[in-house]
Amino acid sequence: MNGERDQGGQNGQGGAGRAAHERTAGPPPIEDWNRLLDGRVAVVTGGGVGIGGAIARLFAQHGALVEVAEIDKERAEEVRADVTAAGGTIRAHVLDVTKEADVNRLAEAVLAEHGRVDVLVNNVGDYRPLVRFDVSTHESWQRMYEVNLLHVFAVTRAFLPAMVANGRASIVNIHSVEGLRGYPGDPVYGAFKAAVAHFTTNLAVTMGRRGIRVNGIGPDLTQTPQVDYLSGYEGLEDLWASWAPVGRLGWPEDQARVALFLASDLSSYITGHNIPVDGGTKAGGGWFFSPREHRFVNRPKHL
Repeated sequence: MNGERDQGGQNGQGGAGRAAHERTAGPPPIEDWNRLLDGRVAVVTGGGVGIGGAIARLFAQHGALVEVAEIDKERAEEVRADVTAAGGTIRAHVLDVTKEADVNRLAEAVLAEHGRVDVLVNNVGDYRPLVRFDVSTHESWQRMYEVNLLHVFAVTRAFLPAMVANGRASIVNIHSVEGLRGYPGDPVYGAFKAAVAHFTTNLAVTMGRRGIRVNGIGPDLTQTPQVDYLSGYEGLEDLWASWAPVGRLGWPEDQARVALFLASDLSSYITGHNIPVDGGTKAGGGWFFSPREHRFVNRPKHL
């Protein structure tokens, strides 16, 4: 005997009994396929526009109680108004998730309102300011760190105790396909995106036994206010078959649908994985060196 006592009731059917049941139970039932997140509290950082905005809107459509963190007041109000008009439930918090005090304020506000968090989407990230490595500085590295990795640690850590106490949650980290392949544009940016992907895998292994699943999404070629894949390529739509194996541009809704899958019980047996939502660019290679343009391009007009 190791001195531990079963606190679960008669006939030894306490914690050990529950654990055995969980090991042999089937997947959780899907009560309503049209409301896959019904009643679940979902925090989405950078949730005003683009991929984050699409995730917030789709989650609300599926019944989530959405809590958006957004640095821009106008974008925060826009997503709040859209979700509310569609009959969803949302609150928008204007703050900067790279700031410790703001992250703490977000966690306090969400937990005070709901007492728990069921889904966390770490969506914030930016390749700007783009600084080539040979002219990069400590200041540019620090900014890349803050906007692409630091906040993932900070926001996850702020909500993790509540997730553990609840015994069930899903974390979805939005990074980039550039963290899953070689990225010639900026190795610092690529390295931080790779760090998010590996943090995802490591945290999944650590927290799986506590009921928390952690997965990542690596977008590419997705049209957002941050990255414009259309301007300058007018009249070249026929080349999408070469740029992306699926043959088309990606949209924020493409990313949001995968986030919904990973957040919901549809993926209850999936954790620790990073899914490229890229139209096949990682599988197909993605970057080409153009001798004519003397640089790497991901949408060559000609080589």
